[in-house]
Amino acid sequence: MPSSLIGVLQRHCADTDSACPEPSQLTCLADVLDRIRDPRRVRGRRYRLGYLLALCMVAVLGGATSLAAIARFAADTDSNLREQLGLTTSTPNTSTLGRLLARLDGDALDDAVGAWLARYAADPVDEPGDTLVGLAVDGKTVRGSRTDGTAVHLLAAALHTCQTVIAQRQIAAKSNEIPVFAPLLDRIDLRGLVVTAGGHYLLVVKGNQKKLRKQLRHLPWKQIPLQARTTGAGHGRREVRRLKVCTVRPGLLFPHAVQAMEIKRRRTHRKTGKFVYISAAP
Repeated sequence: MPSSLIGVLQRHCADTDSACPEPSQLTCLADVLDRIRDPRRVRGRRYRLGYLLALCMVAVLGGATSLAAIARFAADTDSNLREQLGLTTSTPNTSTLGRLLARLDGDALDDAVGAWLARYAADPVDEPGDTLVGLAVDGKTVRGSRTDGTAVHLLAAALHTCQTVIAQRQIAAKSNEIPVFAPLLDRIDLRGLVVTAGGHYLLVVKGNQKKLRKQLRHLPWKQIPLQARTTGAGHGRREVRRLKVCTVRPGLLFPHAVQAMEIKRRRTHRKTGKFVYISAAP
């Protein structure tokens, strides 16, 4: 699989309605990116860091899938965009871009882009404090990043309303998301935000868990009202499903379980009229 993340970003952008930033936004972004520590030696610098990084972003949004394609995009773009990117005399070649991106501080780049996205993604509020904004923190493996048996894993913070990622951190190999959680939030202004993280799990208790199933059968299901009823048909059968949910107390033979769910299904064969009851309680 390819090691470059350019293809990953391109596939992500293909599923969105985002257009290329407006010229004013592009200039602002270049100024923000220019504040990142420049890994290049002072001697021999021909292009400003912020404008080179903005060029890479615009080229990828325009369909570039490699460093060579980014360099071609810079050489072939129109004069107005070239001026916005600060490329008034010449354009960078592939080796220049490759050396820069290989030495760049990825966390610093994430912080800069995240802050810029947060500014444009924020919804105006009439009075501060009236509305709380949801911020989801979740970890994902970057598709297309696997090399030598390992893949890039990121912990990202995204706004609920617009699904915009405003911060992210790479998780070190042989580690997990927990050590990265606090440093990720340290770079975000959390005033007016509600941070959500983690998840819920639904597991089926099978027949080989006899003691646990016995505990579940003795829950007060008869006193619990029916909470959902659905019907479906297919393969010559008609099925009615009934659902009940019960809060469980400590002592269940399933640590940290909070709720149990009883699902009863009545399956009727249309040709024979015979029916069978099937029940499960996770």
